Amino acid sequence: MNKYEPVIGLEIHVELKTKSKMFCRCSTDYFGKKPNTQTCPICLGLPGALPYANKAAIEDCIKIGLALNCTVSELSLFERKNYFYPDLPKGYQISQYRWPLCVKGWVEIKDENNNKTKIRINRVHQEEDTGKLVHLENETLVDYNRSSVPLAEIVTEPDFRSSSQVKNYSQKLQQIFRYLEVSDADMERGDMRLEANVSVRPIGQKELPNYRVELKNINSFRFITDAIEYEIKRQVDALEKGEELAQETRGWNELKSITFSQRKKEEAHDYRYFPDPDLPQIEINESEIKAIKAKMPELPDIKFERFKKEYGLSDYDTEILTREKSMAEYFEEIIQINQELKNRNEKFVETKVIANWIINKKPDINQVLPAELLKTILSATQTVGIDEKELEKIIKKVLDENQKAVEDYKSGKENVIMFLIGQVMRNVKMKIDIQIVKKALIENIK
Repeated sequence: MNKYEPVIGLEIHVELKTKSKMFCRCSTDYFGKKPNTQTCPICLGLPGALPYANKAAIEDCIKIGLALNCTVSELSLFERKNYFYPDLPKGYQISQYRWPLCVKGWVEIKDENNNKTKIRINRVHQEEDTGKLVHLENETLVDYNRSSVPLAEIVTEPDFRSSSQVKNYSQKLQQIFRYLEVSDADMERGDMRLEANVSVRPIGQKELPNYRVELKNINSFRFITDAIEYEIKRQVDALEKGEELAQETRGWNELKSITFSQRKKEEAHDYRYFPDPDLPQIEINESEIKAIKAKMPELPDIKFERFKKEYGLSDYDTEILTREKSMAEYFEEIIQINQELKNRNEKFVETKVIANWIINKKPDINQVLPAELLKTILSATQTVGIDEKELEKIIKKVLDENQKAVEDYKSGKENVIMFLIGQVMRNVKMKIDIQIVKKALIENIK
């Protein structure tokens, strides 16, 4: 394997959380509904039915593009991608190929060694979803409830060199979708699907391989990682045997942990793309782009850096608190209430204490109001005063009884101080400020 390196590109399809479908007014709330009840002549592709584009879906697609540092195209067209499959009622999918909504972006990720890598985004384009095939023992049924649900497709350049990079990128995009509130990106429900294009080449070769294998419709981060790892090994083994690798589409069998050939990989010309004559071109000016930008929230990377700087948190704490937008907002609501207490010279707690409480206690933020949680934290951390002479007396007693611990501390084993603090607290039998105890102990040891 050390003679070869993987060359991987990724396509992510994400269903957009609009109320109606991409080209009709049928509901997108299809999950769990009776088959073929969320349909109309347009999404069933019946003769004479004309589509009309969903403006909210187009705006959501542009938001994704802007979040990925793309340029929004001034002119964009919908095209017909022609192929036959039972879940495609029109015989073509309305998509974009030559005139996508957003182009030439990038996103920065970290690899397994915490090194930053910039992944180039080729395009973010708008399309519609297909129906769903339901395979039974002796027959296959088609449910068109999902047909024409809005999809955004994000296509990268072949910049990945490991499966871990692909996983980190995919998780980052899922986080961005959720921050933007354009999709729930629930992979178990099929809201977000991954397709990797995998090749290998000799280390040092700059040219792209003359083939690529597409791993189709994978719906978990673990599966995409396993599928890529398997595919890299399969391709390297084949090359080592002198075999020629075919350009093909392969599926992932999670039970056997293998990829399997599905069909020969199609090229763009096989789909006979051409502009959809029933849909107008999309023209977007700078003022419209600014208006869409104004609706966008603070994005995860920016929030991460602000939390570190503003609240003095570690990378570890910040990553947990900003992982979900709702958690980050909850944390900041508590901080705001706590600051108001501080401004009124009332009892408050340190920011780090609040962060630790949320991270370690994991409160249900949907059930516990921020003010209630802060009240709980204040109550739990409330300490009582103690007479200095009484504390001094207890400390001397503890030090006399634990001479070995004292000697260990003096010899450089500073963590021993926590044992001594515990002994003092046991003798005090009250909840007093640990920092006061620690300071007094250190002074007496010296």
